Amino acid sequence: MTTQELVAQIHKKKSFLCIGLDTDLDKIPTILLESDDPIFEFNKAIIEATYHVCVAYKPNIAFYEAYGIKGWSALRKTIDYLNQYHPDIFTIADAKRGDIGNTSTRYAKAFFEDLDFDSLTIAPYMGRDSVEPFLKFKDKHTILLALTSNNGAFDFQTKKVEGVELYKEVIAISTTYEGSENLMYVVGATKAEYLKEIRKIVPNSFLLVPGVGAQGGSLEDVCTYGITKDVGLLINSSRGIIYASNDADFATAAQKSAEELQKLMQIELTKIS
Repeated sequence: MTTQELVAQIHKKKSFLCIGLDTDLDKIPTILLESDDPIFEFNKAIIEATYHVCVAYKPNIAFYEAYGIKGWSALRKTIDYLNQYHPDIFTIADAKRGDIGNTSTRYAKAFFEDLDFDSLTIAPYMGRDSVEPFLKFKDKHTILLALTSNNGAFDFQTKKVEGVELYKEVIAISTTYEGSENLMYVVGATKAEYLKEIRKIVPNSFLLVPGVGAQGGSLEDVCTYGITKDVGLLINSSRGIIYASNDADFATAAQKSAEELQKLMQIELTKIS
């Protein structure tokens, strides 16, 4: 999916909602545990209940790898289902990969070619030659971890290097990478006030923003500092939607939660129209 196609979907659905498919067998309704593939059945139900107000889904790969072959099979079935039945959805593999060039190329092939995700989250710590291999894939997007929402983010990301915060250096240097037009960035919603500074460096890039909802981030604050004329935001919500209920009505509850967030997004979109 191209950036232009993503923007078109945002305006069509009046939403910039991304739903994190962090599927945990300890949290899904027990009735699903009787099925042959409870992870996929849960994901499928969530997708069908929410895709009308959602432009992206983001499986967190750790939640699938933890279950070995069965988990990986469920991930493949999930992405195949999205690509077949909802090809207008932007798909994000939240894998946080990053390694030397040859290894990065193999990671890219795994997620971009074999699984056919639209995008992949990347840890940029190893620098240019660990990131550029991902950027060589046509119409695929690399999402760099820039400023995350966890408490440990302050250990390194906001430390100053020659007077400049490290996260700013990461973003600024990444714009010089070959293929940087396909870069997006992760910025936590709990650090919305930093978005104003980030927009000075990447005024038009898409930002994937986790942390709205269960982690306490404010949608309005994120939009105040981060929204652009082409929106430029994907707001991720995981637990607040997929675990809105752990009973038989889980899909209905997820739909209600997603629709409530979409209505708030629609209000924010009117401010830039």
